[in-house]
Amino acid sequence: MSAGPQSAAAAPIEYADASAEVRAVYDDIMATRKTDWVNNYWKVLAHHPPTLRRMWANSKEVMGPGALDPLTKELIYMAVSVTNGCRYCIASHGAAARKKGMTPQQHAELVAIIGLANETNRHAAALDLQIDEQFR
Repeated sequence: MSAGPQSAAAAPIEYADASAEVRAVYDDIMATRKTDWVNNYWKVLAHHPPTLRRMWANSKEVMGPGALDPLTKELIYMAVSVTNGCRYCIASHGAAARKKGMTPQQHAELVAIIGLANETNRHAAALDLQIDEQFR
């Protein structure tokens, strides 16, 4: 009998069961995000602490302050996650976008743009379109 689609996934490592090395990353996640919990993405990555550290450092750098505002970064992340079919990332970054001010109208417009971009991208690829000189 199958335990479902998540049966192959490693169990999340909770804070109380984590090594000091993993707890240090969890502490940084909570401090950076001003929260009292760590989500399952990080808890499962904790089975390989070097990957956990690397991905958290990458996330802090890319999603941290920069030329794009925090909501724009979350909307881009959501669009890529929809296109890649990652339900977990859609949920996680959708919640983050709502926390950063995404309205239901913005969400509806985002979904429309994602659909349009995916359709036109497929057309352009299938037609092997030459790039217009004005776009260079």
